Amino acid sequence: MRKYDKSVKLNNVCYDIRGPVMDEANRMIRNGENVLKLNIGNPAPFGFRAPDEIVNVMMENLTETEGYSDSKGLFSAREAIRKYDEKKGIKGVAVDDIYTGNGVSELITLSMQGLLDYGDEILVPAPDYPLWTASVTLAGGTAVHYICDEESEWYPDINDIRSKITPRTKGIVIINPNNPTGALYPKELLMEIVDIAEKNDLIIFSDEIYDRLVMDGLKHTSIASLTDNLCITFNGLSKSHLIAGYRVGWMSISGNKKNAKGYIEGINLLSSMRLCSNVPAQSLIAKALDYAVETDELISPGGRIYTQREFICKAINDIPGLSVVRPKAAFYIFPRIDTKKFNITNDEKFALDILRDKKILFTHGGGFHWEVPDHFRIVFLPELKVLQEATEKMKEFLADYRQVDY
Repeated sequence: MRKYDKSVKLNNVCYDIRGPVMDEANRMIRNGENVLKLNIGNPAPFGFRAPDEIVNVMMENLTETEGYSDSKGLFSAREAIRKYDEKKGIKGVAVDDIYTGNGVSELITLSMQGLLDYGDEILVPAPDYPLWTASVTLAGGTAVHYICDEESEWYPDINDIRSKITPRTKGIVIINPNNPTGALYPKELLMEIVDIAEKNDLIIFSDEIYDRLVMDGLKHTSIASLTDNLCITFNGLSKSHLIAGYRVGWMSISGNKKNAKGYIEGINLLSSMRLCSNVPAQSLIAKALDYAVETDELISPGGRIYTQREFICKAINDIPGLSVVRPKAAFYIFPRIDTKKFNITNDEKFALDILRDKKILFTHGGGFHWEVPDHFRIVFLPELKVLQEATEKMKEFLADYRQVDY
């Protein structure tokens, strides 16, 4: 009988945010065990609710959005995005340079498939949001990881970026604000990346889904506002408007498109092949981008996300053997664990050990293409009492933990 294996294109693809550790957690949950989930940035399960004003817009438009839209999206949605880009200082974006998507994830994959031939390279940060590496790989390219430096607030290492450019390098990905570290890149750093991209004719792919979740009175700068180089900016409403399940994302193409006609033709073809993104969800974009988002209160001093960030950073830093750089945006922290103290050589095993013993679920650093087994990601969206319980259990677990090899 014929055997059916997975495609060889998946051989070097991983997505450990929903990988073996989560599989084990799901098995435990099915068996009736209570697992404290600190693993996925999905606001809804933690009591966050989308503003009624936003939900009502989609409800009111349901009968008007039963058919397909233009493959790029509703004109009203794309015009609102164009105006938003303009407010961010991004120049030269026309309505036809904007593509709506079923979340940013779909558009990341589309943008890589339209560009890459076998052997082409894309610079991707380490740690990364793993979909970027997976999408580059699935498109036939090679993800070359440049280091983000924990000692410098997790900013990209400019010298490491320069050292990894080859004649096959077509673009560079930045994730700003960053997932998994919560870093926010200053304008001066972005200008250095722009300089590298311009000197090496690289496309800039900028993932900015958390640009409205910035704390401490800081401001987000879109890298596309600093360059005339070809830049593709990704954004959406999943996090800022608490509607991850609605799958509302977009990408905007800015800068010099003269030498990218073929690439844009490819994007247009791929966009047409999927017909269009979710039309009812598109219908709320214009209202949402003109709305005073409730997350503004959540990230202000005294707000829930702000308060939980303050707690989790102090709690982690107070546990012997753990430390963390305080994030400035989003709702993630990426703690360091003293591998010598705990004899850790396998970070996935560490995540499984604490899951099985203390029922705490987080994602190990290797899931974000961090090669040394000394980090893990915590999502601090759960309520404060859950974070308090989780960190107490973490402290108990690490008090006498020493990893034993498989």
